[in-house]
Amino acid sequence: MDDLVKAVIMGIVEGLTEFLPISSTGHMIVTGKLLDFTGDRAKTFEVVVQLGAVLAVLMLYWKRFMNLLSFNLKKPGLNILHIIIGMFPASVLGLVLHGFIKDYLFGPKTVVVSLIVGGLLLIAAEKIRRRPSAETLDDITYRQALGIGCFQILSLWPGFSRSGSTMAGGMFFGVKKEAAAEFTFLMSVPIMLGASGVDLIKSREFLEWSDTGLFLTGLLASFVVAMIAIVTFLNLLKRISLTWFAYYRFVLAAVVFFVLL
Repeated sequence: MDDLVKAVIMGIVEGLTEFLPISSTGHMIVTGKLLDFTGDRAKTFEVVVQLGAVLAVLMLYWKRFMNLLSFNLKKPGLNILHIIIGMFPASVLGLVLHGFIKDYLFGPKTVVVSLIVGGLLLIAAEKIRRRPSAETLDDITYRQALGIGCFQILSLWPGFSRSGSTMAGGMFFGVKKEAAAEFTFLMSVPIMLGASGVDLIKSREFLEWSDTGLFLTGLLASFVVAMIAIVTFLNLLKRISLTWFAYYRFVLAAVVFFVLL
């Protein structure tokens, strides 16, 4: 199969799964194995293609980002400090553990375990969630932002899911799941930009200019699909429980186990 076709497929998978609590990284690893798209270049592609999803968030929430960039901490509601607090725990640990994560946690075996554990977390969040004290983004407190950020640490384990861990954390801390999802979208932008930048710098030794077309193709596919996925997911959250996503994770874990292991 041509590499550009693989890039389109991988981009679609990334855009579709990045903001769902089912682990985009887990899906990318599995898809890469099935497409025989592996190695150092593929690992970097899996990180950089997330920029397409980042652009989708920026496009859909550009007004919110413009307000955040005003750095007005006295204005009621969500501000840039909420985002900084939320992204701080996972950002620090991500930088410290970057090499370990790429060398030891990117693989089908670790993904199977994280899919199951992450699914159990979603079920627990639905079962023991508190009555929401934060109905919207602007109701989220600094304490809740920090709590969500601490849960985001779990997403450093490939297969766990950033949106799954943060939404569950938000529900444990009294944030309505739709608001927690949107906070995740906003918080993911600087984190994913940083992760992609660090990965590109550390991977410059084995990347070539000829890879540019491959990366841009995947990024574009990811952007288009993520635009659709974000809007669809937020509407879906109003109708269904996170438990259904947990069941999907269990099925996917079984598929990964029997097909790839």
